[in-house]
Amino acid sequence: MKAVSYTSTGDSDVLTLGERPEPHPGAGEVRVRIHVSGVNPTDWKARQGAGPAELPRPQVPNQDGAGVVDEVGDGVTGLRPGDRVWVWDAAYQRPDGTAQELVVLPEDHVVPLPEGVSFDVGASLGIPALTAHRALTAYEQAPGELAPGSLDGRTVLVQGGAGAVGHAAIQLAVWAGATVIATVSSHEKAELARAAGAHHVVNYREPDTAEAIGALAPRGVDIIVEVNATANAELDAKVAAGNATIAVYADAPGSTEVTMPIRPSMQKNLRWQFVLTYTVAPAAKAAAVRAVSAAVAAGALPVGTEHGLPLTRFPLEETAKAHDAVKDGAVGKVLIDVA
Repeated sequence: MKAVSYTSTGDSDVLTLGERPEPHPGAGEVRVRIHVSGVNPTDWKARQGAGPAELPRPQVPNQDGAGVVDEVGDGVTGLRPGDRVWVWDAAYQRPDGTAQELVVLPEDHVVPLPEGVSFDVGASLGIPALTAHRALTAYEQAPGELAPGSLDGRTVLVQGGAGAVGHAAIQLAVWAGATVIATVSSHEKAELARAAGAHHVVNYREPDTAEAIGALAPRGVDIIVEVNATANAELDAKVAAGNATIAVYADAPGSTEVTMPIRPSMQKNLRWQFVLTYTVAPAAKAAAVRAVSAAVAAGALPVGTEHGLPLTRFPLEETAKAHDAVKDGAVGKVLIDVA
């Protein structure tokens, strides 16, 4: 089978396309024939590493993907060959990601994809949607698992509403009943955030961002999904409602530290919640998978420019270009056609 892999960390030129033996599932495992692989920032960052380093075994990149089950191991009862599925965390602490024709994963990492829902949607879930779900449920008064009506009466601020996580956060929050404000950096990105379902959009490059958000949410926002706390911590504290949560899921390029406004945070009893989807508690991760699956079945997580998430495609042999596109800030979702 064809697979892209790397044997040492570094720039995208460490990725090579080659042939590998077909894997077979063991007990409790499922083999998926990948049709579409999704690329996230975490994929190129893991491949690049902290510097050049030899790996103990070849690594196939990419956490997310979608395809068809074609073989199951002993004890697997919830899936069978022919089922359309999406997968999550494929390459986390494993050598086999989704940039290959066949991948074997534990059964709980393989989730049914409803008929009529494209593989493009399936490959765009995983990291972005599960991260967004955790960010939205870290709020003290939110349920542990989103559902229609579960965020009724709440206001959500999505910082960076045109990104993949921001897009999923808008869609999930709207599905759950929240009023959503998104910040963006351009008119074009504003249109994408609106297409995703944001009720209000604020361009953070314009002056008086806090005033604009405050006018839209006079009592403050309850949940902030934060992509750049280094730049936005002061703003977040200013626009947050009492007992709000600021869920931080990314660090700013070139920055690994954030200065928090302590006294304003104390006065409002704010919660600063950091989110890394890989290490979310198992029960919370399982709840996220269930909720995202329900949202997909309800048609709440579509992709494509008309839904606020433009798609950029590459063939498997151009996986390096796909990684570079994400690293260079491609707007929307970068996908790799594997099958």
